[in-house]
Amino acid sequence: MIFSSLLKQEIIIAVKALYDSDVNAELLNIQPTNKEFKGDATLVVFPLLKISRQKPEETAETIGAWIKNNSTLIDDYNVIKGFLNLHIKSENYMAAFMQPAKEREGKSGQPVLVEYSSPNTNKPLHLGHIRNNLVGFALAEILKAANHPVKKVNIVNDRGIHICKSMLAWQKFGNGETPLSSGMKGDHLVGKYYVLFDKTFKAQIDDLIAQGISKVEAEKATPIMKEVQQMLRNWEAGQPETMELWRTMNNWVYDGFAITYKNLGVDFDKIYYESETYLLGKEIVQNGLEKGVFYQKPDGSVWVDLTEDGLDHKLLLRGDGTSVYITQDIGTAKMRYDEFKFSKLIYVVGNEQEYHFRVLKLVLKKLGFGWWNTLYHMAYNMVDLPSGKMKSREGTVVDADDIMQETVNDAEVMTRELGKLADFESTAAKELYQTIGMGALKYFILKVDTEKRMLFNPAESIDINGNTGPFIQYAYARIQSVIRKAATIERFARQLESGFELSTAYPINEKEKDLVKLVLSYEEIVQEAALRLAPSLIAGYAYDLAKAYNQFYHDNVVVDATASESSLFRISLSQKTATCIKNAFHLLGIEVPDRM
Repeated sequence: MIFSSLLKQEIIIAVKALYDSDVNAELLNIQPTNKEFKGDATLVVFPLLKISRQKPEETAETIGAWIKNNSTLIDDYNVIKGFLNLHIKSENYMAAFMQPAKEREGKSGQPVLVEYSSPNTNKPLHLGHIRNNLVGFALAEILKAANHPVKKVNIVNDRGIHICKSMLAWQKFGNGETPLSSGMKGDHLVGKYYVLFDKTFKAQIDDLIAQGISKVEAEKATPIMKEVQQMLRNWEAGQPETMELWRTMNNWVYDGFAITYKNLGVDFDKIYYESETYLLGKEIVQNGLEKGVFYQKPDGSVWVDLTEDGLDHKLLLRGDGTSVYITQDIGTAKMRYDEFKFSKLIYVVGNEQEYHFRVLKLVLKKLGFGWWNTLYHMAYNMVDLPSGKMKSREGTVVDADDIMQETVNDAEVMTRELGKLADFESTAAKELYQTIGMGALKYFILKVDTEKRMLFNPAESIDINGNTGPFIQYAYARIQSVIRKAATIERFARQLESGFELSTAYPINEKEKDLVKLVLSYEEIVQEAALRLAPSLIAGYAYDLAKAYNQFYHDNVVVDATASESSLFRISLSQKTATCIKNAFHLLGIEVPDRM
């Protein structure tokens, strides 16, 4: 909170003068004053009662009176039970407002790695991936803004039984179909054959059950499952035909992913591939087995016993020597640490994988890697649509591309209904639809705390009057309109160009002060969001800023044709508000339009 450190200094001095006692700043609890009461900052006095040996109200009154009479920071106070509400002098807000923005120090030291996306190459990205990518990208940008060196990393799960399922289905039923011949994006085409495999697999299970075989036995005995298991063994053996098909279909998928990532506005500093890390993982597991860290079952499979850690036994290598997900995660973590010597590795992965990451950390600990505890699983909850939960194997997943296009289409409909564009078919108009639509999608997802399960409603996300991206974008566009109007008046135009000359004696009103408080709290919010790994705090801040500006704009004449001092301050305040909105949205990967 703005001025909290200065207020703590004042209170420490007051306690010393009044009670001849030293108090630790950490004991002082200062909060923003409840809107029901007059004041800017509130001191909770209960922790000071052992020092004052007075009742809460008496302690608050005594400290408040002393600070008012001896401080240049506040000019009034009031007491509500055990709470001391302090009113900060407006010239202090003006002085803080007029200070130039601090230049950021250079980032140095061990980087924080943020892993996000982690797609499989057997299907396109879907709505869940959208939340994953947006959260990961925003988190990385917030950490960078908080002055942490950051590397954005991705691990592509490009091998394994699931990838072989798409490959086998294409081999059996594809008739040479390609993205070019089908007109489909490569990732969508490969996903089509993943669904086809599952349908064929289920049909074969039903046939075997009809012959009197149990479902469990039927799942293992289907011809297509035996074929895909053999294909996986062929891949791990490097069989040329299998490898060529794998490379071809993966390249189709990568081309499709690249388009989706570009439209989503996310990027990576380094992309790892499971096919390049799993061998290191297998080697590390084998070394652990030789050292007695792990054990082997009669079928040749390798396991780790985690019962002493409150978990169970975890498979690390199958009996046929093929790896599992955690095998490549072990190899990837080691590879990344050797490359970056990271201070922290943050996995942005759904909360259903909580057990997996607990196991990963414990395995690395047992292997003697001293950095095991720098791994952190930033879990996020599921995303649902009004139609219900998605299932990729059944082909009911809503592709990320379709969701993005739908929100852009909704943005176009909304913009046309508002009727504020002269040419709805122009290139600029189409860019605006894209900006608004993607802003709606990103904000709607990022405003929700990652721990909460959320329902994404495309129609609700585009509402220009709610807690939405378009509402905030519209507030920014309104400010740009105000600034353009101000630029037509000579005095304002001159100061817009050279910088505003303001006086600390300007008596700001309450709506102005509310907005100033938010503008001045930008850096603090960024630091808190970085500390808590919470992009939703940045989203909430942007919304509060847009709401406060609209109230300020409604209650005050911003551009006065007489070029008054109040108008000069309000234009400067508008300009800084716009900068804060733009910067906050930049951290979330959202663009803001100058006109709307």
